[in-house]
Amino acid sequence: MPYMIHLRKCIASCTLLLLAICTKAQDPWVIQANNINPANYYGITVANGMIGVVSAPEPFKVREVVLAGAYDQYGRGRVSNFLKSFNLLNGYLEIDGRRLDGNNTSNMVQSLDMKGAAFTARFKHADKAEVTYTYYALRHLPFTVLMDVQVKALKNITIGAASVIEAPDALRDVQNYYNEIDRPHVTISLLTSAAKSPTGKLLMCASNTFLFQEGHGKEPKVIHEMWDNAMHLAKFSKALKAGETYQYSITGSSITSAHHDDPLNEAERLTIYAKLEGRERLIRFHQQAWNELWKSDIQIEGDAQAQQDVHSMLYHLYSFTREGTAYSPSPMGLSGLGYNGHVFWDTELWMFPAMLIMQPAMAKSMLMYRFERLEAAKKNAFAHGYKGAMYPWESAATGVEETPVWALSGPFEHHITADVAIAFWNYYCVTQDKQFLREKAWPVLQATADFWASRVERNGPGKFDIKNVVAADEWAENVDNNAFTNAAAKANLQMANAAAVILGLPENNDWKLVAVNIPILQFENGVTREHATYKGEGIKQADVNLLAYPLKEVTDVARIKADLEYYTVRVPNEGTPAMTQGVFALLYSRLGDADKAAFWFKDAYIPNLNPPFRVIAETKGGTNPYFATGAGGILQAVIMGFGGIEITPNGITQIKTALPKGWKKITITGAGSEEKTFVNSAP
Repeated sequence: MPYMIHLRKCIASCTLLLLAICTKAQDPWVIQANNINPANYYGITVANGMIGVVSAPEPFKVREVVLAGAYDQYGRGRVSNFLKSFNLLNGYLEIDGRRLDGNNTSNMVQSLDMKGAAFTARFKHADKAEVTYTYYALRHLPFTVLMDVQVKALKNITIGAASVIEAPDALRDVQNYYNEIDRPHVTISLLTSAAKSPTGKLLMCASNTFLFQEGHGKEPKVIHEMWDNAMHLAKFSKALKAGETYQYSITGSSITSAHHDDPLNEAERLTIYAKLEGRERLIRFHQQAWNELWKSDIQIEGDAQAQQDVHSMLYHLYSFTREGTAYSPSPMGLSGLGYNGHVFWDTELWMFPAMLIMQPAMAKSMLMYRFERLEAAKKNAFAHGYKGAMYPWESAATGVEETPVWALSGPFEHHITADVAIAFWNYYCVTQDKQFLREKAWPVLQATADFWASRVERNGPGKFDIKNVVAADEWAENVDNNAFTNAAAKANLQMANAAAVILGLPENNDWKLVAVNIPILQFENGVTREHATYKGEGIKQADVNLLAYPLKEVTDVARIKADLEYYTVRVPNEGTPAMTQGVFALLYSRLGDADKAAFWFKDAYIPNLNPPFRVIAETKGGTNPYFATGAGGILQAVIMGFGGIEITPNGITQIKTALPKGWKKITITGAGSEEKTFVNSAP
């Protein structure tokens, strides 16, 4: 499709979409939804890198709760799937015996404060009360959440409030408990549930309790009710006078046997800990943790909506990742069960680079996930007749291949192995951490280089082919000499030898030989050919253009431009994942073409937005948010494109790039392990 036709279609679709999505665009930190339509509502996630809570349009409801690392085999594809956890923040509020819902409340406003990672809902019930509640996935307590509720009485009323724990349908053998712990200074009412995952592999547990503003002995009486095996609740009532504002909170914890050997008791211990920390300390430490994260920020002058959107992308990546773990985010992060919660190249190629610049310690957790599964990758290589380590296309808890058998990407999409290796090398480049290079990166680089040395077919001098792969462009299945696969394998081999030199180890001559003999195919006009039998068909996603960035295999400006001009018109206007256009935007920014960079930046995500919080779906018109992969690709366009940040073997530097029209300046703070500041201003 010619560029201008594509542009006009994008502008039209974007205009209609922006009219449909009601947000407070001018605020850089708060996304506000004023018109809540349950029939066209896509929740936004509050998460802390371990537990994710997804919003719902109804009062005092959350759509689902997801825990990182909790998988069992059920449902789709006979492979491991993400599990919903107990919904420990659902509840209800009654006023004068009438339960509040979407039919008897008005003026509902929901908002996400990204700076403080807090979701708030405000609404009114008739002429009797104004209600506000805010919930948090506490950043400093990985398994713990908090909901803060305020009721302002407009007349004399009696409220009845309940905290409900409900088991998702997939769990079995549900056990519900209620206990009261009495001490001279506190009474703790624990609402607790436990259940087995679908196969019985995991024990999943959750517990919560009320936090009251009254002193000990003056708080409301808590009553326990058991409705059925899947649901029970704790409730209290309180009489309020007109003009009085009453505040209470619910704190709870969710944990599984994937995280702790004794999850039932630990869930209660963590809830007791939060209860005795108290509301003020919980909120203060949570805010302090997020303030620390936001020292690494992207500030845009001249485009208020882009500023808010970029903050949202950063917020989600920060929310889906956690320092000090060995967990790696799936394409949908902790926003739901999309893609079974599996880990793909989405992490290493798309999310990791942005996180590496902005939050190196959190990016390290992604690498530790792969490092801990290196032995599984070695077994995978052995099973396929290769040496070294072959990482699976889809990975979950153990690191074995988890791709459903009907998807050919499992046995054949081998570039994932190079993607993992490149991420390890880039972590060293940014941090210059030689201990990590020696102890963690080198074993991965060595094993993956050995894989590629055995994977190539040595078909004569200067011709070491990589045949029968699924390309990075996944519409190209079982093809030979795919451009991205070959170039990534070459980079993997070269990086392994570079690491050896730094560590004082001998270079591997066979790795050198293989690297220089892996072909990168071209058409007669010099445009890079996607694979050996490629004849100009439409492509699902970026492939050839990744050779310019991030692989730096293609460095000639004329060739980069020619490859862009050839392949950007072969991407359909629908069905393309968001990060593809992000790469186009990045490359055009580096080429100095501000107009095309701006076009592809907007095309990457604006048609993918869903109401009411501008959450990104995978494709234009898609309904599967939140697509963290796309956010990672777009953030690379902002950081490495518009911001000009370049990763080199000696650290990060800045190159001159073009800003979109209207952008006056971009400032990136807290970049890299040295927390540098980079500024790029418009001419």
